[in-house]
Amino acid sequence: MFSDFFYSLREQGVPVTPTSFLTLHKALNSGLIENLDDFYIAARSILVKSERYFDQYDQVFTSHFEGTPLPEKDGLILDEIASQMLRQWLQNPGATARMLGEDEEHLQKLSRTELLAYFKQILQVQKDEHHGGSKWIGTGGTSPLGHSGYHPSPMRVEGESSAKTALRVAAERRYRDYSTQGPLTRARIGEALKRLRKLVPAGAKDRINIEKTIYRTVKIGGEIDIVFEPRLQDRLKVVLAIDNGGWSMDPHVKIVQTLFDYAGTQFKDIKTYFFHNTIYDTLWQDAGRSKKPFSIADFSRFDPETRLIIVGDASMAPYELGSQDGSIHIQERSGRTSIECLKYLAETFPHSAWLNPLQENMWDYSQTVGMVRQIFSMFELSLDGLEKAISQLKA
Repeated sequence: MFSDFFYSLREQGVPVTPTSFLTLHKALNSGLIENLDDFYIAARSILVKSERYFDQYDQVFTSHFEGTPLPEKDGLILDEIASQMLRQWLQNPGATARMLGEDEEHLQKLSRTELLAYFKQILQVQKDEHHGGSKWIGTGGTSPLGHSGYHPSPMRVEGESSAKTALRVAAERRYRDYSTQGPLTRARIGEALKRLRKLVPAGAKDRINIEKTIYRTVKIGGEIDIVFEPRLQDRLKVVLAIDNGGWSMDPHVKIVQTLFDYAGTQFKDIKTYFFHNTIYDTLWQDAGRSKKPFSIADFSRFDPETRLIIVGDASMAPYELGSQDGSIHIQERSGRTSIECLKYLAETFPHSAWLNPLQENMWDYSQTVGMVRQIFSMFELSLDGLEKAISQLKA
């Protein structure tokens, strides 16, 4: 009974065990579940062991009991790109219309929902992979519809059931922000901070924690159990380099900066630099990338235990990585390829990670993402990806 429900959960990435599924059957046979509302709560309590999977559970629940189709990966990608197009339109309608080759006055007459549907229709016209050009999805070129763009809070149009409370709750997807999948947003900063705290190394446990000592002593019946923990000076040093030079990165720069600003108390020292697309001989200490250049050669004087975290979509024209003087900015040209500079950074900082806001299932569409992955361990800029990156940086 409900075997399709069980396998659908597993297919959507929820780690449901056969033992928990048998437990759910015992609850059903015992008469503890009388209606669909009871089943929704009981099944989630028994089958799902972490709130990070609540959103996937809700999607499977509405699909199984109401027939709502599960989101397809390609559909999600189109939704995200279309949402980014809508955001660009709201910021600058004229420029967006010109890039699309469309009539601005005609688009101005459409509502937001109609615009979103219109942009998705444009995207669906293209069936094949495309490289270069100025209009369609693809790599390279000047198109505003590049494969790396998506909005941190996609405007998804979803059905909602009013027939059953459980179905209505599930359709609302209240636990979307608990999911480890999808782009990092401001709503997920708290969850992301929990993962960053894991960066604090163990160190020498030579400091007594009074509160924990009292708790442990009381718990074991009065026998003194002293709890030691490491001192705060064992915090890590971090170098953070952020790509802030393109429209596809705009939604993520402030989120990443906010995240690491909040996490500043977790680190002994954190220094932030900026670049456009990729790194050459120079990084910039100012967000405008014009006043405070910093030579990457100076990183050789840094503590080798410093962690390097690079944030960028790694999507660009291949010549920007492989050609001498490949930078589109004259002041960054030094005769060295970006590949050489990236390898130098990887050698200088043995503990490093590249966080990519582009969904992992889209990385294969870009040649340059593959080239960067040969140098740095790359992780998706999501809660799940951030957790994997932290494990990499602690290794």
